[in-house]
Amino acid sequence: MTTSETSRYVRLRVELVLEVGDSGELTGAALDRIAADEFMPDEERAHAESAVREDEAEAIAYLVDPFDLISEVPGVELAQASWSSEQIDYDPDAEEWDLDEEDGDGEAYEDGDDDGDDDDGDEGRR
Repeated sequence: MTTSETSRYVRLRVELVLEVGDSGELTGAALDRIAADEFMPDEERAHAESAVREDEAEAIAYLVDPFDLISEVPGVELAQASWSSEQIDYDPDAEEWDLDEEDGDGEAYEDGDDDGDDDDGDEGRR
């Protein structure tokens, strides 16, 4: 690929820490989303429902859609998406959570590697 071809693509990395205030509401919403997915095979649906009931991070993975983040951004089209969620221990005062620490490209990553991937979360589904 030439530089002009590759410059058309932008990788957007977003890292969020969410606090679950109502586990039942979160799980219920994820179960509703799974039930409404008419293209999900029954075997996958049963697995998804079980995973969502056991793990809030799984519920979030079923509810978050990267397309929703960019769907109203003019002039762009989603070419590829991957996302993950995992339960974490979070201390906003801990140095490891200081997002002001940058990697040199103006992007902050908390996991210490230079690609921003945590390489251990569950992939988002749809």
